[in-house]
Amino acid sequence: MKKRNIALAIVFSIITFGIYGIYWYASMQNSVKSKCGLGYSGGVTVLFTILTFGLYGIYWYYAMGERLQKSGASKNEGVLYVILAVVGLGIVSICLIQNEINKLADAE
Repeated sequence: MKKRNIALAIVFSIITFGIYGIYWYASMQNSVKSKCGLGYSGGVTVLFTILTFGLYGIYWYYAMGERLQKSGASKNEGVLYVILAVVGLGIVSICLIQNEINKLADAE
């Protein structure tokens, strides 16, 4: 799992008008997939999210909570991630997910 600076990732996402955000989203999926072996690759996840107009992305938030728990996180926060994403705070969910990935990377 790759540890990332959350503040810099947000800044890069803003500077690149969201392009880095897409890369960040895919790389988080790849990191968790390599740890727990569940889910599609990051590129397929991005593609499914685009093709379903974001609906797969909502499912992804919930599934990421389960995958992080299987990878060693303390609890499943999938419902919280979905609620934040539905009310327009998806970036907060992504930051929370990256924070959990950073904790897991420190534990390795």
